[in-house]
Amino acid sequence: MHVLVLGGTTEARRLAESLVELLPAGARLTSSLAGRVSGPRLPPGEVRIGGFGGAEGLAAWLRTHQVDALIDATHPFAGTISFNAAAAAAAAHVPLLALRRPGWVPGDGDDWHAAGSLAEAAAALPALGRRVFLTTGRMGLAAFAGLDELWFLMRSVDAPEAPHPARMEVLLDRGPFTLDGERDLIRRHRIDVVVTKDSGGAATAPKLTAAREARIPVVVVRRPPVPRGIPVVDGPEPAVEWLREHLRHGPRPTAARTQSSG
Repeated sequence: MHVLVLGGTTEARRLAESLVELLPAGARLTSSLAGRVSGPRLPPGEVRIGGFGGAEGLAAWLRTHQVDALIDATHPFAGTISFNAAAAAAAAHVPLLALRRPGWVPGDGDDWHAAGSLAEAAAALPALGRRVFLTTGRMGLAAFAGLDELWFLMRSVDAPEAPHPARMEVLLDRGPFTLDGERDLIRRHRIDVVVTKDSGGAATAPKLTAAREARIPVVVVRRPPVPRGIPVVDGPEPAVEWLREHLRHGPRPTAARTQSSG
C-alpha cells in the first residue's frame, strides 16, 4: 500500500500524522511539497520536494512508485497542481481525493470586496485606501506593481522578487498570527485596506477580525475551482475516513498496476 499526499498545508501535516497511525505495517506514506517556501515544516513519513513535470510526470510517478491512493491537500490557491493531479490520477487509474479547508465567511460589520483575481484586487484598491496590508504571498506581486500612489506592507514567509510595488515594506513572518499582533500591526502602520486570498483556516484569520474592529475594507480574492468530478472533504478526519474505506477493499493488484502503465 502506498499513499501520496500532495501537501504543504497545515491540514496535510495533520493528515500525515493521522495516516502514519492508520496505515498497516509495510505501507508507504509519501508527502510531496512544492519547495516554494524555505525551511518548510516537514510531515512524518517519506517526503519529496519539487515538481513532477506536469500531469504526465505525475502520472509516471504514480505508476513507477505504485501509488494506490492520491490525496490533494495543497493550498486552495495552488490550482495548477490540482488540475495536474486530476489528469494524472485518471491516467494512472489511482483514486483521488481533494482536501480543502472551508473558506472564510464575512460576519456582521465586515466590509469585504470580492475579487476574481489579483489583478481585480489591484484595480479595486485606489478607491478603497492608500496604505495597504498585502497578505497574498510573494507570488503575483506584479499585479500591484503599477500602483505607485499606494504604500504597501507586504507579509510573506520568504522575501519577494521583482516586479513588485515601488513603495513597499516587507515583513517576513509565518503564521499562526494572533489577534493582538494583527491589531498592533494595523494601528502601527496606519493600514486602511487589507488584501487577502480566501485561504481559510484559523492561522491567518485574525487579520480579518482586526480589520473589522478597525472598520477598514478587506479585498478578498476568490478561490480557483476544484477540478470537476473529484470528491472533496473539508478536513483531515473525513480524508482519513475516505482512505479507511479504500483500505477495506485493499490496494490494487500488481498486475493491474503494470497494465495501467502500459
